[in-house]
Amino acid sequence: MGIKVAKFGGSSVADGIQLAKLKEIVEADADRKYIIVSAPGKRFDGDNKITDLLYMCKAQKDQNIPADQLFQVITDRFNALVLSLGLDVNLTGEIQTIRKNLEEGCSADYIASRGEYLSAIVTAAYLGYDFVDTAGLILFDKKGRLMAEETNEALAAELAKHERAVIPGFYGSSAETGEIKVFSRGGSDITGSLVARAVAADMYENWTDVSGFLMTDPRIVDNPKPIERISYIELRELAYMGANVLHEDAIYPARNAGVPINIRNTNKPEDPGTIITAEMEASDRIVSGIAGHKNFTVIAIYKNTLNAEVGIIRKLLSVLEDNNISFEHMPSGIDTVSLVISNDELDGKLDDLIEQIEARMKPDSIEVHDDIALLAVVGAGMDRKPGTSARIFTALAENNVNIRMIDQGSSEINIIIGVSNDDFETAIRAIYKAFE
Repeated sequence: MGIKVAKFGGSSVADGIQLAKLKEIVEADADRKYIIVSAPGKRFDGDNKITDLLYMCKAQKDQNIPADQLFQVITDRFNALVLSLGLDVNLTGEIQTIRKNLEEGCSADYIASRGEYLSAIVTAAYLGYDFVDTAGLILFDKKGRLMAEETNEALAAELAKHERAVIPGFYGSSAETGEIKVFSRGGSDITGSLVARAVAADMYENWTDVSGFLMTDPRIVDNPKPIERISYIELRELAYMGANVLHEDAIYPARNAGVPINIRNTNKPEDPGTIITAEMEASDRIVSGIAGHKNFTVIAIYKNTLNAEVGIIRKLLSVLEDNNISFEHMPSGIDTVSLVISNDELDGKLDDLIEQIEARMKPDSIEVHDDIALLAVVGAGMDRKPGTSARIFTALAENNVNIRMIDQGSSEINIIIGVSNDDFETAIRAIYKAFE
């Protein structure tokens, strides 16, 4: 007997049908002892997530617009859930308290968290598990930052009292004031990871509406292969380039505790999903995944004997700091250095930025390319397999894709390639085909 922590996302608790699937999954494995739930998500196209409805209620109240009708939609949704499951749970008192606090000007964090709160109460009753609130257990400091060690101690002490429990995701409270505080959207993943660490789980299962990670975007490549196992480091590289299934902050508590994460599909529980491990494992697989983004600008700076000028890169980075601009990559040569910056970061600042670079660095020339897409080829096996780069670049050449930039980290588990926006999809298909 071990301990599994299972987090179920909004689509997994959207209605009675989905909760019946959740119950079947939980009861299929006695090790699933601690269950984290999100607020109910969309039941169908055009439906609303409960959290969105709660935020809308708060916005209407702040603008002195009656929110009674909208709040009633939320109330009816939860009452219908209780009725469809045949539960002996009366939410009237809880809902009245939430409505009263809304009328009295509660915080946005408080009202947003009530979807998870009510969802956990209903799920606990349905499973016959204890309900454990995260207020007072997941702790934030006065600046809104998670207090990781204090949270771990509080969760471990409380959950030791409960053999099985359902826990609401997404929120905790201020250690100083007790006021409810929430994570960013998708933060229930973080709650699950924190619980997994606190109970020293053997596995953290994250149940959602996809069967784990795919090698690349299925909107670009038809039926890409699933990723069966991947390391935290590889996942971080892919998530950074847009391959998002799991909230990226959810990785760290589980990683620090050495708890593997299994991404699973509530609607296809027979699928094994993707297991995320702390260590990169030996495998015949060379490339784990391919991901990317469009719309970057490359600022290419040329200056003779640039490498001999002490402090020249500091001058360049100080320009970015003064303009509150972050960069993605900085490939360099003996006389050249380039900045790769998201177009969203520049947003009208480009001309001023170029002027300031010219004033501080006094380069011989500056070129700007604003139609660049970046894609990352990631794999733990890349550093052990000679010819990997050749296969990538040959595949691009054979598909008439011009490479605009190359950058490889010292870890040698990823290669970043810049191509024109128009070549982005072609490049991903070409590389995928070369390795699969």
